[in-house]
Amino acid sequence: MDLGIAGKKALVCGASAGLGFACAQALVREGVDVLIVARTPAPLMAAAERLRLAGGGAVWAVAADVTTDAGRARIFEAQQNFDIVVTNAAGPPAGDFRDWDRDTWVRAMDANMLTPIALIKATVDGMMARGFGRIVNITSSAVKSPVDGLGLSTGARTGLTGFVAGLARTTIARGVTLNNLLPGTFDTARLAGNFAAQAARLGITPEQAVAARLAKHPAHRFGLPQELGNTCAYLCSVHAGYINGQNILLDGGSFAGV
Repeated sequence: MDLGIAGKKALVCGASAGLGFACAQALVREGVDVLIVARTPAPLMAAAERLRLAGGGAVWAVAADVTTDAGRARIFEAQQNFDIVVTNAAGPPAGDFRDWDRDTWVRAMDANMLTPIALIKATVDGMMARGFGRIVNITSSAVKSPVDGLGLSTGARTGLTGFVAGLARTTIARGVTLNNLLPGTFDTARLAGNFAAQAARLGITPEQAVAARLAKHPAHRFGLPQELGNTCAYLCSVHAGYINGQNILLDGGSFAGV
């Protein structure tokens, strides 16, 4: 299927690895010119080279902390007008809410709510003026199925979810959609690190921790990053113009709801 977005310009955040990279990869393969962003220069530049070798759209990279005004300024100095924006940030650490002070909450909100809103604010009016735009926020399955200990992530991402739900109804008539992708457990380096930490707490091996999780998973496997990346690319396509204000769960059926 031709997604009809060749030549469009996209911004993909957190794109040096994992789900962000998978989204950038899927868009580049469709002929989209993609600016990828992450904090650490070396992995980011390596990711950009991998994307270029795959062929398709042009690839640029800007090493920047997108949660800061200065970092966002660097992005928009490199490129001002985006047709597609994919927001993505690692979730804050797990813990007990009794231990979180105001500064901890503010950092979580900055990364997982206020930064996506700032990027939307900087791009959505231009998209509407041009008559086409796709904004996709990578959030978390915990928005629908909260997990004890992940209150920082769930709280911030749920705030973003509510904001997007309202804004999306005001933009679609001018060709701009806003949607959220809610990943469950995906086979990424971050997930492997989480299992290693869990195993250390429980006094078991990482392999045992993974096996215990998979035994409870309806699919008996973790998601592949490219599965989310391809879903993201479809949401950004000309064929998805009637999908708007939605929270699309990619968790292999783990969420026990309808």
